[in-house]
Amino acid sequence: MADEKFSNFLTDIIDADLAEGKVDVVHTRFPPEPNGYLHIGSAKAIFINYTISKHYGGLFNLRFDDTNPAREGDEYVQSILQDLKWLGAEPNGGIFYGSDYFERCYEYAEQLIKEGKAYVDDLTREEMQEYRGNDAGKPSRPSPYRDRTPEENLDLFRRMRAGEFADGEKTLRAKIDLASPNMNMRDPTIYRIKHVEHHRQGDKWCIYPMYDFAHPIQDAIEGITFSLCSLEFENHRPLYEWVITNLFSKEFPKQREFARLNVTNTVMSKRYLRELVEKNIVDGWDDPRMPTLSGLRRRGYTPTSIFTFVKEAGISKADNLVDMRQLEAVLRAELELNAQRRVAVLEPVKLIIDNYPADQCEYFDLPNNPNRDANDTTTRKVAFTKELWIENSDFFEVPPPKFKRLTLGSEVRLMGAYLVRCTGVDKDENGKVVAIHAEADLETRNGNPADGRKVRGTIHWVSCAHCLDAEVELYDKLFTEANMNSIPDDADFKDYLNPDSVKVLQGAKLEESLKDAKPGDRFQFVRNGYFTPDSKHEGVYNRIVTLKDSFKL
Repeated sequence: MADEKFSNFLTDIIDADLAEGKVDVVHTRFPPEPNGYLHIGSAKAIFINYTISKHYGGLFNLRFDDTNPAREGDEYVQSILQDLKWLGAEPNGGIFYGSDYFERCYEYAEQLIKEGKAYVDDLTREEMQEYRGNDAGKPSRPSPYRDRTPEENLDLFRRMRAGEFADGEKTLRAKIDLASPNMNMRDPTIYRIKHVEHHRQGDKWCIYPMYDFAHPIQDAIEGITFSLCSLEFENHRPLYEWVITNLFSKEFPKQREFARLNVTNTVMSKRYLRELVEKNIVDGWDDPRMPTLSGLRRRGYTPTSIFTFVKEAGISKADNLVDMRQLEAVLRAELELNAQRRVAVLEPVKLIIDNYPADQCEYFDLPNNPNRDANDTTTRKVAFTKELWIENSDFFEVPPPKFKRLTLGSEVRLMGAYLVRCTGVDKDENGKVVAIHAEADLETRNGNPADGRKVRGTIHWVSCAHCLDAEVELYDKLFTEANMNSIPDDADFKDYLNPDSVKVLQGAKLEESLKDAKPGDRFQFVRNGYFTPDSKHEGVYNRIVTLKDSFKL
């Protein structure tokens, strides 16, 4: 039975079935179609099916729903496998492909034909729609081919498989109820002709089962007990149950639905995401601005943060729009505890310590993680020399009110090192400051001044002679509209793209200890945010998330 920490309406259903002895094992599945990359919405379906099966000590299957060959491919299969491995959602029930059940699906289709529960139809898609109509309260017109004999239907269906007919020339339809208030039950198509090569089956098949027909069959064959899917399939549940009842004569598998995960300032439609990729608006499916799991991974998000976010967003049947900043807050809390601190100057200007020897280099010990809860007392050595890089924004000739950093005549602490006082600046022919001059109080080596004077500002720095050059990408939301599902039907979603979704900073200066950093390593660049090396482009760092935000968990 589900405990209070892991309890929702789905576990209530499962608990009841277990208590009544209807099932003795909880067996779930995640059935992605390999025609695109998984996104944050997919993570909710994975979380629900994986964690529920794990909670009950059951089984969890990964099944590729590759019944539509038009856009499916091995690239997407491999990306899905990588995403599940990254999330830690091990399919302990096995990895399967819907296409491996094609022969079984065909046999079950023939069974329905022989029992008079399916027929071959010659209506075109447009004609079928016209016959069906749009009024749920008015029965549909029967197809003129609905009363073909089982023998004639069987012959036509076998000829469909043999490739005698063109795409769209014939379909196989289930014979159910033309007066059903659920339009999905009005003789739905269960097979269509597609002369398209399949990524695994090659050209063996030219007819393919529809998802609504194949899915319950696959669930039943694999022994799935609970088919947990998103809410758009709720109206398809009667058809799911019709297939199970008519082919397997049992109650299970049982389909139940939950609300999808909608997140602000992005889109979840694979069609939209594919368009962004194919039109080179983004840097591939794994662009760090994309809501794909590969994009979030490249951006620097952690599997833990994604599953925690999904859990906190809740499991219900009520549609909601979750603020992306909630995911950022979850991740920020994790990185604040776990990320090692490093120094990076993103928009550098030179600081010259005039009274420091030009040939001298000393090392200061800086903490790797000063967060008390991290229990990390380790330090690293950072080089200090006469010429340093500091942030351009840490100096103003004419400072704004309450400015506590460096300005002419003022004194600041160089983080973990000396107090320095600004004495002057060098400018280019356009009046731009190109170097700042200062004198250090060499008696304050990471200590307080002897006269007890108070210095309020602290700024970070890196040695000019001991640093790495890098490009830094500062990411923001991909779309300007919070709820992309609310844009007008005739609007182009690309009109809502955020022109400032990424800011590229060339010539950032990083402390040299980062020379061995690898993609997947995460650091807090002190005073600047959390960053990770990019997995595609060497020498590039992606900002994962800022240090602070007004959003509260």
